[in-house]
Amino acid sequence: MSTFSRRRTRSRRDRHGRGLRGPLVPVQVPLSRSRAEQFDDLVLDAVEDLESRWERELAGVEFAVEDVPWVEHTDEEEAELDSDVLDDAGVPLARLMPARREQGQDVPPRIIVYRRPLELRAHDREDLADLVRDVVVDQVATLLGRDPEEIDPTG
Repeated sequence: MSTFSRRRTRSRRDRHGRGLRGPLVPVQVPLSRSRAEQFDDLVLDAVEDLESRWERELAGVEFAVEDVPWVEHTDEEEAELDSDVLDDAGVPLARLMPARREQGQDVPPRIIVYRRPLELRAHDREDLADLVRDVVVDQVATLLGRDPEEIDPTG
């Protein structure tokens, strides 16, 4: 039995016997958050700011982040893409899925922001934050049928 417990202890160590690897940076340091988590925070900041001004209109709207856009080939009506948030190559930066009825249930509108296309277009973190905000504002404006300057006069 002692052999088993000793073996179990060894299996938790790396092959040089130095123990488990710990985090590279402390949790309090910004580097401890992944790029995806940092991007999620940028989207959340933009959404929270808009929800504070458009709370009633955005009630029930879902916001999501996906890494890359994917195309689903169906015979159903495709979701609306705002041409203002497409780059020259036609890669969407975000997607608006209007409210719909699916299998007898109402599905709320959803705005999906694509992380990788936005990260590739940004020069630095500040540029990425501005780009994320612009894309979220454009999608909210399309959803509400309003002008983006009306949705976010500061942008």
